[in-house]
Amino acid sequence: YIRALLDVTDNLVEGRAVHPAGLRVHDGPDPYLVVAADRGTATFSDLANSIAAENGFWLDDAFASGGSAGYDHKRLAITARGAWKSLERHFMELGRDPYRQPFTAVGIGDMSGDVFGNGMLGSDQIKLVAAFDHRHIFIDPNPDSRTSFVERRRLFDLPRSSWDDYDRTLLSPGGGVWPRSLKQIQLWPEALAALGVTQTDWTPTQLIKAILLAPVDLLWNGGIGTYVKASTETNEAVGDRGNDGVRVDGLDLRCRTVIEGGNLGLTQAGRVEYSMAGGKINTDFIDNSGGVDCSDREVNLKILLGIVERRGELTREQRDRMVADSAEQVVERILYDNFQQAQMISQEERAALRRVGAY
Repeated sequence: YIRALLDVTDNLVEGRAVHPAGLRVHDGPDPYLVVAADRGTATFSDLANSIAAENGFWLDDAFASGGSAGYDHKRLAITARGAWKSLERHFMELGRDPYRQPFTAVGIGDMSGDVFGNGMLGSDQIKLVAAFDHRHIFIDPNPDSRTSFVERRRLFDLPRSSWDDYDRTLLSPGGGVWPRSLKQIQLWPEALAALGVTQTDWTPTQLIKAILLAPVDLLWNGGIGTYVKASTETNEAVGDRGNDGVRVDGLDLRCRTVIEGGNLGLTQAGRVEYSMAGGKINTDFIDNSGGVDCSDREVNLKILLGIVERRGELTREQRDRMVADSAEQVVERILYDNFQQAQMISQEERAALRRVGAY
């Protein structure tokens, strides 16, 4: 697949764009083709880069970001940290401090995942009431924020962990972890109160819906799939059959804010419906843009240093060291970008009614 991409992509040879042999071209030169690190694909960055190098593609190991000479997004926690800039803005407008005041949350994902795991370590004030992934359902009705933070950190550091690895003795009364394969789950009064429901017996599908609709401060999406649509949309229109049974409507969400660390957690109409009902939300491509920004900066840094390397003024080892040493500055700039875009969107929202003509 990668070789096929390179076969139809322009190359740069001594600064001149060269079209692939035998390819009929109807547009201008376009040699910029980059593979960005993403869930499941980042581990193939070195392989993709080696194929690019073998084919003489001008980007060399800048073709795929996140390789052994690039930035490890999970280690830098860059996607989650960028999403936290959106969270900070939402909470500021609500008069809350997510770093000093405890707040309740529910989530989609588990602690072994990059965006969910790093996201739920963003503050020791998080009271994670409930979460689910494709394997388990986790409920902790009234967690101690500091104790649960330490346990989440342990799971994050445990390779291939799941909610089933959570220390049950640390759960508050009424808490539990259940596999999604069960036919029925019985909840205790404490869990019912935390989820704002009265029904005691639940199927896993019903319980996931209740978690999505819980009356909490934050819904953090760090998983895969579309879980919220608009009441005017059908499940067929969403195009994610695997989650048809657990999907809810934006109008019914009771959380105060939504952060989309994962892609396509809500449909656009679902976001609009939730927002019009008073919820705080941006979009996935705003909240999780930190990872894309990181890949973009890594690639462009390698392109820049590659010019110096080809002149013989820099060895590959020196280049790798410079890229690694620049990580802190790169992260700083990315987070400032995330802060600014959340701020600007918020300001434009407030000004929209006065500037209808511009819209």
